[in-house]
Amino acid sequence: MEQAKEMVKIAVKALEDKKAEDVKIIDIGGVSTIADYFIIANGNNQNQLQAMRDAVEEDLYKAGYPVKQVEGNSNSSWILMDYTDIIVHVFSKEDRLFYDLERIWKDGKEISIDEL
Repeated sequence: MEQAKEMVKIAVKALEDKKAEDVKIIDIGGVSTIADYFIIANGNNQNQLQAMRDAVEEDLYKAGYPVKQVEGNSNSSWILMDYTDIIVHVFSKEDRLFYDLERIWKDGKEISIDEL
């Protein structure tokens, strides 16, 4: 769990460095076995989404956490990065509203970076 918290901090900082919007952390450890945390963020265009993905991947890799699987490519409006303990979702604004993961995972607990 401590490792997951460390990963969340690194990922959130990487997203914020790329001006990600509306970054949310949802603790899903108590309601699911797929991961401990979801991180959800959105960007304004394809270039920003790709920069957000690259920054998260690079910073976590440097910290010793290689990505297990990535869904979505440079043309995608939803990129999912699976790090086993955490899953990072990077969306366009439209797709984020459409898929509404915050509602789907409402049983999880939204937390702030300070609570880690």
